Amino acid sequence: MEAVDTLVEQLTGAWGSWGPNMTPNADRVAFISDRHGVPQLWVQDVVLHGPVPHPTPITLSSDPVIAVRWSADASWLACSVALDGGVRTQVWVVRPDGTDARLVGGAGDEHAVLGPWTRSGQRVVVTVPSNTAGEPSHAYLVEPGTGVRELLAVGELINVLDLSIEERLVILRDGRRGEEFCVVLDRVGDRVHPLMPHTGTGATDVALLRPAPADDAAPMVAYLVTEVGLPRRQLVRMPLGPDAWRGESSVLAARDDAELEELDSDDAGQLLLLLWNVGGRSELELLDTRDGVRSVIAGMPGLVASSAVLSRNGDTVMVSVEGPERPRELWHVDTATHRWTPATHVPGPIGPALVTPTLETFTSADGLRLSGWLYQSPSDSGAAVLYLHGGPEDQERPGFNPQHQALVAAGITVFAPNIRGSSGYGRTFVHADNRHGRFAAFQDVEAAARFLVEAGLADPSRIAVSGRSYGGYLTLAALAFSSGTFAAGVDVCGMSDLTTFYRDTEPWIAAAAVSKYGDPVADRELLERISPMSKVDAITAPLLVAHGELDTNVPIGEAHQIVVALRERGREVEYLELSGEGHVYRRRENMTTLISRTVRFLSTHLS
Repeated sequence: MEAVDTLVEQLTGAWGSWGPNMTPNADRVAFISDRHGVPQLWVQDVVLHGPVPHPTPITLSSDPVIAVRWSADASWLACSVALDGGVRTQVWVVRPDGTDARLVGGAGDEHAVLGPWTRSGQRVVVTVPSNTAGEPSHAYLVEPGTGVRELLAVGELINVLDLSIEERLVILRDGRRGEEFCVVLDRVGDRVHPLMPHTGTGATDVALLRPAPADDAAPMVAYLVTEVGLPRRQLVRMPLGPDAWRGESSVLAARDDAELEELDSDDAGQLLLLLWNVGGRSELELLDTRDGVRSVIAGMPGLVASSAVLSRNGDTVMVSVEGPERPRELWHVDTATHRWTPATHVPGPIGPALVTPTLETFTSADGLRLSGWLYQSPSDSGAAVLYLHGGPEDQERPGFNPQHQALVAAGITVFAPNIRGSSGYGRTFVHADNRHGRFAAFQDVEAAARFLVEAGLADPSRIAVSGRSYGGYLTLAALAFSSGTFAAGVDVCGMSDLTTFYRDTEPWIAAAAVSKYGDPVADRELLERISPMSKVDAITAPLLVAHGELDTNVPIGEAHQIVVALRERGREVEYLELSGEGHVYRRRENMTTLISRTVRFLSTHLS
């Protein structure tokens, strides 16, 4: 195992760069990087010819930075900081040279969400969800130099997506998970109007407000990423005018084989940047709103892209790109030539050759076709582990995953399926596990294990199941409701009892989760039936439970109660508590500890 431990250190030490945001003239970029062990803010020049410059770190606190945005005049940066590494965030502002750093949201027990800057001037949106169940969220315009707040909007689960340049119109997103909808708020007269019908047939969760093309009858256009009444997330155009006038919506861009994942635009609204999710792989595309011409940006130097941004003048794209063998790195794209240029340094080669996964398909018990990414170990030992992603609306993709690579190096094949409820495969698929559909999701996990056996990839007595967050919950459910199928399990920050999860999680998380799992009062019987704690007697396989000490999304009590219950029954269970971590583990030393412990645990119980 010494070689595997060395590889784990190399993998977790392979820092990345992501979340870019550029100055208005695109000559500088701010981004997030964990090159010093914890995600922090970095700033550097954009150099298109010659060596990549070294970035300058800006320290705000010891907590991880998770997002950054540049003000319209380039004089301020606004950052989202994960307080104590947990789910609650603070909003900081700082000058690009690192001076005048101050907290403008998230003091005390306040949770503050970073929104956009105004498109002119120097104010940033900060949204504050209530800490009291049933109370609304409040969105403010905040002056960075003084911290003075002006109330912008009030709503149940609102987030501000965009503002018009004169700050009269505001696009708000509201609604529970998978049922999000967008409205436009006209601040003159305080009138709110829906942008798409709120029919319950899908979500609208991304929107931009831009000037309409010169020959358009409407002065403004809202560009929406929506699945309302549609089979997949597509780009829809909604003309807007004075006195709450709305034109007819129309689909601008759609694909039968992909979902629209991200959207950005230049200030003039003449060029749109589209990031498509094609079965887990990424494709970038530009759309000229004046003539409707779409052009694919070919040659992406990796399989998965994220946080794609377009400069305000439309000349430049900055995007984070990764693949199975390379961590996230920033690349620059010229929109005229489609030329790719590296924008950040990357670490050197990592250990031995890493595995590139293959996309495999299989069928669940009810005939639903599913797929997953297979990281096949060259050792052909017969040991395998299912890895179940979180969400459940997340998606397993062929990005850089140190744990998958470390397990393969230890002789364990990894199969990471996208069972029903995963995003990227259309509206029907992502909602197929809601409420009572949870039982079918359990069957999908069993089907993934059968696939490994029938394909000759695993010994049926040497298959483990693992996952984090919702995937950790599914791991516990698989051990409880499919007892005997799996030889071991690894639950990372999963829910063990959905009734206690609702009781103890953050109020805004509980309110948003009702659409996925059910209402904690009206659906209590269902929640009890699908909770692993209700069948804890059936869990007999060895189990490793890991949880962050500061997790308030899935509170740490979810781990404690399953560990105590299993120990009382004489079961074999190990517990790992990660200090300084919330729901998402961002500190390198903790990731190294977790992966090393996971590899050792599974190697022992699958031997």
